[in-house]
Amino acid sequence: MPRDSNATKARLLDAAFAEFAAHGIAGARVDRIASAAGANKRLIYAHFGSKDQLFDEVLRRAAEAGAESVPFDADDLPGYAGAVFDHLVARPDLLRLRLWQLLERPAGPGSGTEGFRRRAAEVADAQARGELSRALAPADLLTMVVAAAQAWFWVDDDGRPRSPERLARHRAAVVETARRLTEPRPPER
Repeated sequence: MPRDSNATKARLLDAAFAEFAAHGIAGARVDRIASAAGANKRLIYAHFGSKDQLFDEVLRRAAEAGAESVPFDADDLPGYAGAVFDHLVARPDLLRLRLWQLLERPAGPGSGTEGFRRRAAEVADAQARGELSRALAPADLLTMVVAAAQAWFWVDDDGRPRSPERLARHRAAVVETARRLTEPRPPER
């Protein structure tokens, strides 16, 4: 029976995601990735070239999945912040992966700068139409909205697991913060 190269590649990417999220690039072990994927470690090099290139592909794939799961809408940044929060509740490993990328490979492929620039340009357009506050530059406003969506994941707010009620309160705070940041202000007289 012939082997399914695409299935093997997908298993390697899934195993690599878990390994990189847990250990970062430097701490990740190709042997563990191959073992978790049920594949020979030579296939990692055949498919991806190197551990760094494998990380880049894992990050690219995670970014694409995030963009599909959380569509960006500059006209509804509070809704976007809430959707990002929900996505991170479901996938807390994404922030760990991103943190490892920032620590170990900040300027590497998959740094997300092009996507960020595109979203900031959409924010600028919405500001020009008067749909969003102009109190902050577009990139700053977008950064603050995303930071609000991620804020509760960087804080150990007493070490207890977060109940659905607590998560709902956190989410409501995220959405309200984004609303206040983005709400257009009437012109001063």
